[in-house]
Amino acid sequence: MTSRPRLATDVNYVNGLAAVALFAVMAYVFVTSELGNPTGFADGSIVASIGYAMFNMVDQAAIQAESFLVAFIIIALVLDAALDGAVMLARREDDDSVVTALTDGGRRIAGRTGEEDGADRSTESERGED
Repeated sequence: MTSRPRLATDVNYVNGLAAVALFAVMAYVFVTSELGNPTGFADGSIVASIGYAMFNMVDQAAIQAESFLVAFIIIALVLDAALDGAVMLARREDDDSVVTALTDGGRRIAGRTGEEDGADRSTESERGED
């Protein structure tokens, strides 16, 4: 049987008061700040400008931007490596068994080793395996 929870009376309230003070300061800053009117972008398509920037054709873009060709290629290589790894982990072996990244600690599992369900159970207990 468990006992009911008791209210802790020897608590340090400094952390809670610091959090409330920080909230008050942040709320004051956000409420009293003056934000200018949004100016928007010049005439032209933002999506097209992002596309031009990705492929290092910033001279054709309506909106000036930096080139993102190197970042685009690095992201493409990382995604390609992830896809290759997923395919490698999901492939089937020659005997139509699935390769898995998860293991059970090296113990034999009935049905996965090609043995019958009742085979080799006595040897596990003799070796001291669980």
